[in-house]
Amino acid sequence: ADWLAGEAPATDTVWDCGCGSGQLSTLLATRFDRVLATDASARQLASLPTHARITRICERVERSALRRDSVDAVVAAQAAHWFDLTLWYDEVRRVARPHAVIALVSYGIPDIDDDIDPIVSRFQQGTLRPHWPPERLHVDAGYRTLPFPFESVVAPELEIRLDWCASQFLGYAETWSAVRALEKAAGSAELVRFQERLEDAWGPGERTVRWPVAIVAGRV
Repeated sequence: ADWLAGEAPATDTVWDCGCGSGQLSTLLATRFDRVLATDASARQLASLPTHARITRICERVERSALRRDSVDAVVAAQAAHWFDLTLWYDEVRRVARPHAVIALVSYGIPDIDDDIDPIVSRFQQGTLRPHWPPERLHVDAGYRTLPFPFESVVAPELEIRLDWCASQFLGYAETWSAVRALEKAAGSAELVRFQERLEDAWGPGERTVRWPVAIVAGRV
């Protein structure tokens, strides 16, 4: 949020595209006067915290009701791989003010340590591979595989960092769409085996979990 505000020509309005539950929207509200948080899912928007600077809008990002030349920055966090990019980029050009910044943000495979990483990798990239949607490959590539027809802007190296115990990491892993697909296709046996291996290797304490944040950015 700090970096986007610094790159934007002004900090009046930012468009958070495919905002989901608003995890980034609330951060953007600390730096921008107005956050237009749009998502096609009313259920997701309902879980977005109420904030004076955040306006929730239920609509597809490819055909928005936003005014022409009305936003200083556009960001899509962990969402751009679901968009029709040709239509969305046209919409970005319509609603963005001159020199507005656009950023595609993603995070992929977590990095913990030499004891845990091989266990997670075998499960996430091996066992679950047939069950990830094809679009997931763009996330793993840090969105570098997506077309991006804008003047490039160099983004900083950032990471998400949390200190978690094994149960917290497993709770996060159970939210993966591929885990739900695996359980539907083959039951829970593979998930249980992964949970047991991870808990044995993790131990009773906390470990630091890092997710490198990939940012593909440009100027409109």
